[in-house]
Amino acid sequence: MSPSDIPALRNIALVAHVDHGKTTLVDAMLRATGTFEEHQAVIERVMDSNDQERERGITILAKAASVTWDGVRINLVDTPGHADFGGEVERALGMVDGVLLLVDAAEGPLPQTRYVLQKALAAKLPTIVVLNKVDRQDARPEEVLDMVYELFFDLGASNDDIDFPVISAVAREGRAVSGIGMPGPDADLTPLFEAVLATVPAPDGDPEAPLQAIVTNLDASDYLGRLAIGRVVRGRLRKGENVVLLDEEFAEGEPPLKRRLTSLLGFSGVGRQEVDERVAGDLFVVAGFPEVEIGDTLADPANPVPLERLSVDEPVLRMTFAVNTSPLAGKDGKYLTSRHLRDRLEREVLGNVSIRLEDTGSPDIMEVAGRGELQLAVLIESMRREGYELQVSRPEVILREVDGKREEPLERGVVDLPEEHVGTVTQALAPRKGRVTDLRPGDPGRSVVSFEAPARGLIGFRGLLLTATRGTALLHTHHAGWLPWAGELPHRQGGAMIADRQGATTGYALDNLQARGEFFVGPGETVYEGMVVGESARPDDMVVNVVREKQKTNIRTHSHDEGVKLASPKIHTLETAIEWIAEDELVEVTPGNIRIRKRQLAEADRRRSSRK
Repeated sequence: MSPSDIPALRNIALVAHVDHGKTTLVDAMLRATGTFEEHQAVIERVMDSNDQERERGITILAKAASVTWDGVRINLVDTPGHADFGGEVERALGMVDGVLLLVDAAEGPLPQTRYVLQKALAAKLPTIVVLNKVDRQDARPEEVLDMVYELFFDLGASNDDIDFPVISAVAREGRAVSGIGMPGPDADLTPLFEAVLATVPAPDGDPEAPLQAIVTNLDASDYLGRLAIGRVVRGRLRKGENVVLLDEEFAEGEPPLKRRLTSLLGFSGVGRQEVDERVAGDLFVVAGFPEVEIGDTLADPANPVPLERLSVDEPVLRMTFAVNTSPLAGKDGKYLTSRHLRDRLEREVLGNVSIRLEDTGSPDIMEVAGRGELQLAVLIESMRREGYELQVSRPEVILREVDGKREEPLERGVVDLPEEHVGTVTQALAPRKGRVTDLRPGDPGRSVVSFEAPARGLIGFRGLLLTATRGTALLHTHHAGWLPWAGELPHRQGGAMIADRQGATTGYALDNLQARGEFFVGPGETVYEGMVVGESARPDDMVVNVVREKQKTNIRTHSHDEGVKLASPKIHTLETAIEWIAEDELVEVTPGNIRIRKRQLAEADRRRSSRK
């Protein structure tokens, strides 16, 4: 086969800290290469196709797109910046031959920049550094580039690793220039594409060798079922030909699973299209293997040789998902039964390898394990938007036993926050059995605090930190091994205020009770027996009547008949509700409401249970 028959190809991943402009740069690259027609209306951050990605302003799933520049096809893999979705980053790097490292020209390298760069260096991938947002008033590209070099040295980079090209860019406007500088008004992304072609090597697999293709990601389609996404390492993947699936249990001498490839897709623009063949080095999407898992190999039936498996970090948190059993169940959801719930969760596991699903003693309750609170909250939010009703428990960490002793996951974290709030972090970590390991100045007026803490202690920590710093803190955590069980940790301060009957809340009842705690409901809201309506000022639970109406009498006094003045209720989001609840409580999630309730609604049942 002549070299001219091999497709001109580059595979590259975009990696960066949250909100440094990865997805915006992909938009600009798609526009610059004419992937979108001139007249085509295009939404911003087209790769963040999921509603929650657009609302939260984060990338949740690694996605691929393909552009053509100067006759060379460039596959772009956009990766998440949050540690909860770090599994997506690790697998994306298995599909590429180089990385574009984006760094904000004002903020400089932040915690997740270190995480993704560490993974790229471990995979020995060449890097192109893009200093993005050089048009910001507070941009300081020279300083930031020095910080990037320091980061490379910190991570043990070799001389070859630090010989990277530098591009200054304004991704939002699709302008770039080589080196440090401000792109001119007529500049485009040509310097960036030239750097990609010069720095990232073409795939080196032999297209004439027996087929070996690695599965690096999974997806699910309503029409095709489970989809395997990955890269052809050598040989050719052809539609209509037989291939074998080599899974984790495959051993030589045993017959592997063999199937005919009925559907083969490639990436084109931001979509996928049917293709007849994918050659060594190219990315593929295949259907027809419902048994496929991340790390499996698709191979030649005549010469089935497995590739080294990809490792995926294990989940560290678990919670139960159950059918909604509250008196208000079925009022605003479409999918209510355990069959609906199980089907949806099994579908999620098909396309999301870092989620685990296990049965419990009850057919109506399933246990779901994942990487972190954010990942599980995203799953629950997706389900409620699709019309599901369910009730979920407080997250628990997954423990292990070593030599008869309990061990729990240890998290290492970095917080970038204003200097005046450093005390907030240290005070919040102390009761959570966390300890500060490093404190250094960051940007002007900000500090960077490094710490270690049990994963249990960090449940609810992100919400507390954002509230205390008015949303100005940046928190990054990642799994850092195991430590001996750290003992009991404190939870919330107050007990629950529990409604004693069903009905609509009244201003009169809430006014009489508001001195006793903080309410989660306002007047005129429907409540039921066993529903948690507020947090008591005392540590014990308190049963209250919030539907009581004022008795009508002939007697009127001016002072008694003044308008009721109620404090605004605390409205829980899904994340804050999950963090707040105790072991004997659940969060009821429906398309229209998030409520907190006791597991046992009747007061008599709760008393009996506590006596046991």
